[in-house]
Amino acid sequence: MGKTYATGLLARAYRELGVRVITVKPVQTGTTEPEDLLLHRRIMGLPPDPPELLSLTCPYLFSYPAAPATAAKREGRRVEIARIVEALRRLRATYEVVLVEGAGGLFVPFTEEHTFLDLIQIFLSPVVVVSAARLGTINHTVLTLEALRLRSLVIPALIYNLHFAEDEYLAEESLADILRIFGPLPVLRIPEFSPESPPAPAVREFLQKTPGLRP
Repeated sequence: MGKTYATGLLARAYRELGVRVITVKPVQTGTTEPEDLLLHRRIMGLPPDPPELLSLTCPYLFSYPAAPATAAKREGRRVEIARIVEALRRLRATYEVVLVEGAGGLFVPFTEEHTFLDLIQIFLSPVVVVSAARLGTINHTVLTLEALRLRSLVIPALIYNLHFAEDEYLAEESLADILRIFGPLPVLRIPEFSPESPPAPAVREFLQKTPGLRP
């Protein structure tokens, strides 16, 4: 849920800044509807995508709750990375910003040959990492950041999701440790919010002052 909220928030902020923006969930699993995209659109204040756009914004939908490659295999299907790449290229021809939400972490298999990290590297896309403020976040977040750095990928910002924070002191200390271990990064803290009343002004300001995200 953290990545989904963060993606929708960024998209809404870009849209309010006058940027042509679209969000993408290349593979949705565990449901019969594109739930993450639907939440993006609610946060953005937009209706669901029509079928012709949905074929690009969510090329694959599987009901089995598992990694994309596993869910596809369960249904006797395959995820074709070329289909996802083509969908993203077509969207990039129309929109100024295309925000892609992953499924799980960087090393989740999209196909038997490709992970989500491989898809990122095809486009050499900047990566905004979303981290949950809860126990275990230091190790998980730093490992993710280090994996991206090893591939020489740009990390313009870290989004720190406070929705799960039960201890404010622990949340802030954990964030400080992440930045001490990995190095300084621009950080956007996201408090708990509803899709109908997101903290859009703070996100807009963050986009405008963060070089790697600035419209």
